[in-house]
Amino acid sequence: MTTITTRRFLQTTGLLFAGVLLAACGKKEPEAAAPAAAAPAEAASVAAAPPPAKVYMVGTDAAYAPFESQNEKGEIVGLTIDVVTAVAQKAGIEVKFVNTPWEGIFNSLAQGDRDLLASSITITDERKQTMDFTNPYFDAYQLIAVKATSKVTKFDDLKKLKVGVQTGTTGDEAVTKQQGKNSANIKRFESTPLALKELEAGGVDAVVADNGVVVNYVTNNPGAKFKTVSDKAFAPEQYGFAVKKGNTELLEKLNKGLADIKADGTYDQIYAKYFGAAPAAPATAASK
Repeated sequence: MTTITTRRFLQTTGLLFAGVLLAACGKKEPEAAAPAAAAPAEAASVAAAPPPAKVYMVGTDAAYAPFESQNEKGEIVGLTIDVVTAVAQKAGIEVKFVNTPWEGIFNSLAQGDRDLLASSITITDERKQTMDFTNPYFDAYQLIAVKATSKVTKFDDLKKLKVGVQTGTTGDEAVTKQQGKNSANIKRFESTPLALKELEAGGVDAVVADNGVVVNYVTNNPGAKFKTVSDKAFAPEQYGFAVKKGNTELLEKLNKGLADIKADGTYDQIYAKYFGAAPAAPATAASK
């Protein structure tokens, strides 16, 4: 009896000891699960990371020196580009310039392919109906370019002459109003330099375009033997940056940035870089 009792006692003790071991092992499982509990915290950390800053696409017709053009490296450069870059820095936004042909530049804004346009765009009542403009940053006027031997002295002298203009610009509008919408004497080109090349070749008698672009071309192409003719009949113009209708948030940022670069002298420095001196009041340059 004693042997049986002892054996049973040992069996019972062994079972109890095994149970204790299993119970002890069971208590360690929550500790092993601890790393998994940290996963939500890591996910929250990732979720809290700020989204990448928006890059605003800027449409510009880079065929309008000295305001918007491409250098020998293919980079878009010019006074307008420098102004927009400075404005963006003040406004705390990032911009990217995209060469956009003038013929489709306004559609690119309306369709959302561009966030703003910076391409020497004249502010007009007609354009205000479909887009919003910043405060003006240039005062401008139209200028007539003719050969040095031409007898043209005023805008009225162009009524019966062949005149070159850039399609869709205010120069185009002025000549169309003078000669009529269906006049065969109006020759339209993709850019003002192309119109001036045609004048040099004798294909047109005159070119009407923005003063800054005309003066820049005449200065840098002395062999063309052009002269310029101004006329008070041309209405004063102003241009600014264009944004999609109703985009007040971006418009306010741009206006503030523009005001800041004018206040701290940055604007005058940029102007002097291209024209040799700070602008008179008001500034004089080109527009489309």
